[in-house]
Amino acid sequence: ELIAKWVFKNIENSLIRYLNASASRKDLDVLNQWIQEPSSETIFKTYLKTHFAINSSMNTPNHNSMKERLLEEIRSDKKKIKRRRANTLLKYAALFVGIIFSGYLVQKSFFNTKETPALVVGEDAIILEHENGNVERLDKEGNTVITDATGNIVGKQQGEELVYTQGKSSEKLVYNTLKIPYGKQLKVALSDGTKVMLNAGSEFRYPVNFIKGKKREVFLQGEAYFDVAHDARHPFVVEANALDIQVLGTKFNVANYKEDVSTEVVLVDGSVMLQSNTETAEKSQTILSPGFKGIFKKSEKTIETKEVNTAIYTAWTDGFVVFREAPFQNILKKLERHYNVKIRNTNTTLANERFNATIDVENDTIDQVLEYFNKIYDIDYTIINNEVIIN
Repeated sequence: ELIAKWVFKNIENSLIRYLNASASRKDLDVLNQWIQEPSSETIFKTYLKTHFAINSSMNTPNHNSMKERLLEEIRSDKKKIKRRRANTLLKYAALFVGIIFSGYLVQKSFFNTKETPALVVGEDAIILEHENGNVERLDKEGNTVITDATGNIVGKQQGEELVYTQGKSSEKLVYNTLKIPYGKQLKVALSDGTKVMLNAGSEFRYPVNFIKGKKREVFLQGEAYFDVAHDARHPFVVEANALDIQVLGTKFNVANYKEDVSTEVVLVDGSVMLQSNTETAEKSQTILSPGFKGIFKKSEKTIETKEVNTAIYTAWTDGFVVFREAPFQNILKKLERHYNVKIRNTNTTLANERFNATIDVENDTIDQVLEYFNKIYDIDYTIINNEVIIN
């Protein structure tokens, strides 16, 4: 019996890693063999129902089709595992949501008893604010030339990316500030070659040019993914309010929204050092290793670390939002940011319940996402004056 429990635990862990985009070749071998066994059928059905909370109002999904699809994807993965990328695996992790979701959309007319109005998504513009106070509104398809106070060209917009060029070294830092509204994202290539992707609802302040011999310092409120250009003589520092993140050259994600109780730094590659910059906090330094998350608790001014699957935290850069055991209130806030809509939760008992979901924000509309939560998790909502109200 103990051996049987141990074997199933390994299978379960392999399936979890597959859905969470971290399956190894060994995991795929285990699943490939297990899923073809007749005895796995009941377990497979139960597992899917548990993790996606399919409510009883729906017709039974086609588990045979789902099993065949998983088997097909596993075999496909094994052929290309050496060259796969995290975003590809995340698409497979979203596979089960997509299959279940498409199943109930076909039957939607049989279950709906009321007509729900469609949401009108906001169309706020990205704002580029110069140090002299001049403000530009950036169009998604624009090709704006960026100039300094004297009219010199310092960069240009290329669609959804701003690219700055390295100018002459100066003794004074001149800052630009980008304000990203809900529903928008933007890539920025800084003058030192560092690449930054800014998420919805973020504000990013950065020098037009860095000064030789000085550290490279930028300021973030919101969320961004950094790919820092290596320069041992010029450390790169992200000031996230009360937390300083110092690197030489690395890839990491920072989530530092004003309303969040903590600032989170997830390290993908390289090394970063975390340190609180407030007078009341201890000045101890925390070094992160790849695959770890640093959690700075804003009220206590303390830093904790934990090992994580980094693909979950960086999935947004590939158009996915991944929730794993996430409080419902946190999910709603992220949906507000990504879709630029207002959501009000009147169900207090639901606020801290935890859910799993993977959402393709580039292809799934907010209406589809809300219907998903309604049908899969039995969460009722109404739309009044373009505001989503969770009942």
